[in-house]
Order: sequence, then C-alpha cells, then structure tokens
Amino acid sequence: MKTIFTVIIITVFQSLSLRAYADTSTTVKPITTNPWQEVVVSTYDIDEAARFFLEIAEYEMIWRGEEDKAFLNHLGLDKNTTAQSMVLKAKGTKFGYIRLIEIKGQKQTPIRPGARPWDTGCYTSIMMRASNLEQIYDDAIRMSWWTETPVTDLEFGPSKLKIVIFKGPQGLQIEAYERLSPPLPESFPKFDRLSLPFNIMQTVKNRENSRKFFIDMLGFDTFFYGNEPTVAKEAAQMPLGIPINLTTTSRYQAGILYPQKSEVGRVELVEFMDLEGEDYAANCHAPNFGILSIKFPVASAKLAKQELINRGLSDNPEISKITIAPYGDINIFSIKTPDGANIEFYSIEK
Repeated sequence: MKTIFTVIIITVFQSLSLRAYADTSTTVKPITTNPWQEVVVSTYDIDEAARFFLEIAEYEMIWRGEEDKAFLNHLGLDKNTTAQSMVLKAKGTKFGYIRLIEIKGQKQTPIRPGARPWDTGCYTSIMMRASNLEQIYDDAIRMSWWTETPVTDLEFGPSKLKIVIFKGPQGLQIEAYERLSPPLPESFPKFDRLSLPFNIMQTVKNRENSRKFFIDMLGFDTFFYGNEPTVAKEAAQMPLGIPINLTTTSRYQAGILYPQKSEVGRVELVEFMDLEGEDYAANCHAPNFGILSIKFPVASAKLAKQELINRGLSDNPEISKITIAPYGDINIFSIKTPDGANIEFYSIEK
C-alpha cells in the first residue's frame, strides 16, 4: 500500500524541503549540545527484553550488573529495593545506549497500560532506522514481539520508506524506519540491521506547551514544527494504528527538536487532536514498567541546574552523586516535561 503519510514520520526525511514551519526561533543557549546518551527502560526480565537488541538489532552488551543503591535512591526507590541492569549499544557508537533495568522489591505497574499511541504522558517509543525491515519483522514476530500494524509502504516527496512499530515486553516499543530511497546521509552512523536510537517520541496534550519547554527552557533547536494540523489525504493503514476510516479526519500535529542540528539525539512531540485517550503522566517513574527517562551529558550538572532555575524551572531538583556504569562517578539531576517524561542531566565527577 502506498500513501502520502503523516508528519509523524517526518523524522526520516532530513533531505526533503519541508513546508509550513512555525516561527520557533530562540536566543536561549542550549543546556547541552550533545545528543541524549542513553534511554532507561524498566522491564520485568532484562534477558527477555535484551534478545531483541542482541539478536535482531545485533547490539553489543557493554555492562551488566547490580545497580548502586545511590542510583536507586536517585530514582526515588527505597533501601529495600534492588535492581539489575544491562547496558546495550549499537556497534561502533558512543551514545544512544539502552539501559534495561530489572527492579525488585517494590510494586510495579505499567507506565502506559495498553500503549495506545494517542494516550498522553511519558515516552511512547524509541525510534531506529532499519535495513531489510521485512526480515526484521519476521524475526521479531518469531521472538514473540508484536506490532501495531503490518510493515507499511510509504511515499513522501522523493522518499520511499517502510515503517513498523514493534511492541515488546512491558510496554517497550521500537519504531523502525527503512528508507528505500534516497540513501541516508553519509553522516548517519553505519548499521547492518537496526541503527542506534536517533529519536524518542512523546504523545503530548498540548504541542505548543511542550515546544516552549524544549525551546525556551532547554534551548533546543527545531528540525520540524508544522503550522497546520494534518490528516491523511486518503484512507489507508497507518503505523500508529489509527482506524482506517478515521485517517482522513483525525487531526494531529508534530514537532521535532534537538539540542543542535544533527541526525541523532532528537525528541519528537505528537499531539492527537481528535482521538481522546488516557493520560499517564503521573506514571512516569520507577519502579513502573516502560520507558523511564533519557540522559543528556552536560559540562556541569550544578551549573545546568542553576541555569534552568534562572530560566523559570519551578522545581528545585536534587543533584545526586552516584556511580553508574559505564560512566563512573557522576552528578545527576532529573526534570520532567509538561507531560511527565523524565529528562536527566549529568556530568562526570572529576
């Protein structure tokens, strides 16, 4: 099936001439110019979750072990809690890591029960580029991962793509994009099957409020921000699972932001304007199951925190001194987006 798809997947079209940008200029300096270093995922069984990354994505395990009590305290967990973690990364990369954490000793519930794309709050999915997506799809299904829809063929301007959303253990979702043509930019990190995560998605209640947070508070730059809500031009299968008969009337709007212009380290905001779901913003915390946070490195956690307060951050987050593999001793603090998603900033202790 071929269709003009949504701006939701506009992240794959770096080379296109995009239309309808809002004025999102800012003079605020970015809190960080680095892509996010890792995404933290709480799962019941790290070995079960890791199979997808190790066997299908062909990632490397770079650390496995028991998390330090100070790190668990930073997550808001009590002294009776223990946790084992596994850190994975795409070969040849130094960021975009995935930390799978298995927490024991506290009651856990899903962050986003049912994981419907139009439910707001927290993070919805980790986004990767793919090669030979049809074979990856077959392998994932045999591994007991499921998908929101079959692999869908897409056309947008000169780009031809395939896309699917994989649904794994305890709400873990991976959006995989294969660009058939034109080729990806040479600057994008090389990969054989699935790339490092280049983006992470949030479904938000109000895109403009979220934009202000990332642009005015964090000083991020804009890759895409459409002026007008979008609907599909013809009824068709959509990877996000919107019913086919609603695809031409269900409006949505998206925004894609990053610390600086890059093919990686992006954050995507999607607001569904006509589909009403649950709001799970209050669930975005450990020990609950799902995507917990992303981490950005900064030169100084202390200075970054003070700058955010100077810009109007209402909270006064505590800076924790912890030891966490593979980074060593760090200072770290956490803030929340308007929809509850956790963003952590850390600096290496010297």
